[in-house]
Amino acid sequence: MNEFGKKGKNADLNASIGLDNLGNVFWNLTPAELVEDTIINGQGILTDTGAIAIETGEFTGRSPKDRFVVCDEKTENSVWWGDINIKFSPEKFESLYQRMKAYLMEKDVYVRDAYACADDNYRLNLRVVTEFPWSNMFAYNMFLRPNDQEIENFAADWHIVCAPGFKADPEIDGTRQHNFAILNFTRKMIIIGGTGYTGEIKKGIFSVLNYILPHEKNTLSMHCSANIGEGGDTAVFFGLSGTGKTTLSSDPNRHLIGDDEHGWSENTVFNFEGGCYAKTIDLSEEKEPQIFNAVKFGAILENIGFQEGTSTPDYTDGTITENTRVSYPINHIDNVAVPSIGGAPKNIFFLTADAFGVLPPISKLTKEQAMYHFMSGYTAKVAGTEMGITEPKTTFSACFGAAFLPLHPAKYAQLLGEKLDGTDINVWLVNTGWSGGAYGVGSRMKLSYTRAMITAALTGKLDNVEYQKLPVFDLEMPASCEGVPSEILNPRETWADKTAYDEAANNLASQFVKNFEQFAAETSEEILSAAPKVMA
Repeated sequence: MNEFGKKGKNADLNASIGLDNLGNVFWNLTPAELVEDTIINGQGILTDTGAIAIETGEFTGRSPKDRFVVCDEKTENSVWWGDINIKFSPEKFESLYQRMKAYLMEKDVYVRDAYACADDNYRLNLRVVTEFPWSNMFAYNMFLRPNDQEIENFAADWHIVCAPGFKADPEIDGTRQHNFAILNFTRKMIIIGGTGYTGEIKKGIFSVLNYILPHEKNTLSMHCSANIGEGGDTAVFFGLSGTGKTTLSSDPNRHLIGDDEHGWSENTVFNFEGGCYAKTIDLSEEKEPQIFNAVKFGAILENIGFQEGTSTPDYTDGTITENTRVSYPINHIDNVAVPSIGGAPKNIFFLTADAFGVLPPISKLTKEQAMYHFMSGYTAKVAGTEMGITEPKTTFSACFGAAFLPLHPAKYAQLLGEKLDGTDINVWLVNTGWSGGAYGVGSRMKLSYTRAMITAALTGKLDNVEYQKLPVFDLEMPASCEGVPSEILNPRETWADKTAYDEAANNLASQFVKNFEQFAAETSEEILSAAPKVMA
């Protein structure tokens, strides 16, 4: 719906967040109109897939050191302050926002009314004000879309103001450098400047929900994908980049609830979003058919290259960045759940790509182990994934999304434990990494085997098999699994040198314990009791 220049609507912006004396104000333009404006402004080109391709400029990813949270009476004693949540004063916020408003005077802006949370009990109405049309289209793609009647009576709970062209002055504004993303929980507002990277919009609201839902509504917020079977059974998949979260949650026999951000209330698992934001580096129809076929009109390609002399995307081109992306509404994918809601999960999967070859390809966790491994958020990076990495390196990200947690990780883990308590929910640790030795010696677990193990877990075929215990990590491993060679289910048995395995297991356990020291003071004994036992 195009509500361009409606005086009544523009007064809403002035009354709620003090934005006035603007140029043209474009309200809730259609994707086609936003694509047209992007092309007219010289900010993007239409690819032969139908998707619009844009470049985000200087920043092609999030800038964690330039993400701040306003510290005031509301947040001072509730936020987990430190390197992730960096304090910013209310006075500096107001001063910076005044300068941002002055920058936007007489400029055309785009306004989008949208919401987060598919479960209406948790709905958060958003008003997104952007300098660029493609930033506004990103908000259309990624958030949930109200109908025309809802827009007529729309009242925003939170506002986002995104002006990539406005650069802060660290000397005046108190920022680290000229770019910033600042969350203000009292003003219910996010301001973003100096960066065109659209992920700052998406992850800003994710961080907001990671505060509101656990802190105010006793609902667990999760950085995960989720799907639902024909019988109504919900499954949740946690995992850091490279562990297979998107691939393994895409199942032709199950409906996708969402691929990245969810809430778990008393009775539902619900998507926060209305779209997907997928990596496209080396994208192919063979490897990721759903994502590949979602790149069509209405999608936004970010920072990609092109086949020479054409408008055909070259997904192998990482010249601008390896973090090439596509955003699209979730209905670009077939086989999605409508609405994006399922019941409480029956199975939860923690995915890790263990490059040390220590962890089993699948193991069943106790409630205490689930909380411990949730807080640990382990995977490993291998040579070539990042500059300077020449051998496997452990990576821990609390709750599989530390960068977006305003609260202490123990809060989320405790909520998980409460939801598991007294239920028959299965929690599985799945190693999609190496077997038979570490990276460079062993081999990567076959995707077909991992899929077979997850299918067996989902269909209850692992409920009544014999289990073995893995020393040090104390993990319960199935002795058999349909479609998987039994000899690979116990990682120690896949190593030719058993002493070398024991040393590797002990070393990895030590790193788990060391990482967890930062949480120990605020973590319950029941969680601490599930730590791996390092052998002398």
